[in-house]
Amino acid sequence: MTTTETLADHLRAQARRRLDRVEPRDEGRNARLALALLDAACYVETLPAGDPLPDLPEIEDVVRHWPWGEPSDLLRLLKA
Repeated sequence: MTTTETLADHLRAQARRRLDRVEPRDEGRNARLALALLDAACYVETLPAGDPLPDLPEIEDVVRHWPWGEPSDLLRLLKA
């Protein structure tokens, strides 16, 4: 499995976790984040195999606090 496949799988798993946490009082935040994470997973799959990507442990904190947005924004934050 390549690094991009691993990262894409991880982002999909995070999206599923967020979908499981959708609650009326979260005002749609978890659902929006889940969609953004799915977009990011698809975006990661389009990257060249040699593109430098962050380690998975670094991702957790960024994803936890990422409000959502463009997939490239998430990757830019992960690489920072």
